[in-house]
Amino acid sequence: MQTSFLNSNPSHFETLLYSTYYAPRGRPRLYTLGSLLANRYLVPTDLLIGVIGGEGSGKSTLIKGLFPGLELTNDDDGVNLRVTPIYDFHPDNYFAPHTFHLDIRYELAFKQPFEIVEAVNRAIENGRRVVIEHFDLIYKQLGYNAQIIFAIGEELLVARPTVFGPFPAEIKKHVEKTAIYRKMAHSAEDITSYVLASDYNYTRRVLHSDVKHGFVIKFPEMPEINIRDIEEKVKAIIARNVPIGVAGKDKISVGDWQMFCTGSRTHVTTSGQIENFRLWQEYVYDPIWKEYLLVGMVGPHKGAGIEGISYFSE
Repeated sequence: MQTSFLNSNPSHFETLLYSTYYAPRGRPRLYTLGSLLANRYLVPTDLLIGVIGGEGSGKSTLIKGLFPGLELTNDDDGVNLRVTPIYDFHPDNYFAPHTFHLDIRYELAFKQPFEIVEAVNRAIENGRRVVIEHFDLIYKQLGYNAQIIFAIGEELLVARPTVFGPFPAEIKKHVEKTAIYRKMAHSAEDITSYVLASDYNYTRRVLHSDVKHGFVIKFPEMPEINIRDIEEKVKAIIARNVPIGVAGKDKISVGDWQMFCTGSRTHVTTSGQIENFRLWQEYVYDPIWKEYLLVGMVGPHKGAGIEGISYFSE
């Protein structure tokens, strides 16, 4: 196949190796980040877009933020039972979509790889954009890299590959390695929020943010709550190893109680999987926003980030 379309981007884009962001937890924050990334990185000549990440990492939510209104062929809300539109695409159809979505893990249950590759090539050769979820599963058969890749683990990575990489396999390895810390942190964050509400009657809306291997809960005033007491209560729930699971739309169950959560799939399956939970033993004051921050951390003290990606082997 001729891949001249891959050379249509201005050369200055090749200076972008990758950018990284915290991968926020919950749909609203991920939608907002997706919209920001679309404005910052996508250009009209990007026809092949790869998305990489594990189950429950938020890939579908990210895609909806990047491409509002795009109909996904398979997402968390159910399966689109009609034939994936890209297979019916014909360049003479004036009303054919400009952007197609493919979930490769889903498609491989019904199609051979060569059928998927033919459909992708036909669409791209005719100036259509194809957004490929689980891009790493079709990269070798496709024979060329995406023009831009979004990958989500603990961090959200944006890469614009060259012939020297980064390659999907290395990116997938990175996000798989860090995704567990995002799930631990989210579960610990929700348990901490539950303890604040149930044991301290702190029910006013709190704001959430991120920190490496952890979470931040923001307060508009200094809480009159002992941090060590909160930590011990959360650790007690973790030690009981109670199950954590989806309990309906925007709800999770933790043991015998339920709570609101807009990222219900981004959790460990039991509280005992949360490793090395601790709270910073003082509220951190943000002088710009005039907020008090409760900082929680999980996992090892050392980093596990983007520095692990390799690019080109001699």
